[in-house]
Amino acid sequence: MANGVNKVILVGNLGRDPEVQTFDNGVKKASFSVATTEGYKNREGERTTHTEWHNVVLWRGLAEVAEKYLRKGSSVYIEGRIRRRDYEDENKQKRYVFEILGDNMTMLGGGPRREGAFEESGNGTAVAADTSEAETPVPEDDLPF
Repeated sequence: MANGVNKVILVGNLGRDPEVQTFDNGVKKASFSVATTEGYKNREGERTTHTEWHNVVLWRGLAEVAEKYLRKGSSVYIEGRIRRRDYEDENKQKRYVFEILGDNMTMLGGGPRREGAFEESGNGTAVAADTSEAETPVPEDDLPF
């Protein structure tokens, strides 16, 4: 039996400031939404866009970086995997939500606080990464998606 692949790559903007929780053991969790927008021409030839919202969760070092540097409107590149989380609402109805569990994050230029790039190292800490490409603005029409 073959194993499946669960890989997500998002490039978008934060819809809200990160919500950060710190647990008793000191581990941090950051949650926020990311909007991805694609442009296309409709049947009438008019340029239109479609925005999709994604729930993102970062842990440990990446959560600390998000808390310190990310704000609503920040541009980010996120690599991770999709996970479904089940919960019970206030009416005892079973609900579920899909979240992107981020493994790597790069802060892209144009952020409201500070530009830079970070990614999770194997031990759960955030380390600086080369930002030379991340800070180069890319015209919207040249995006490959």
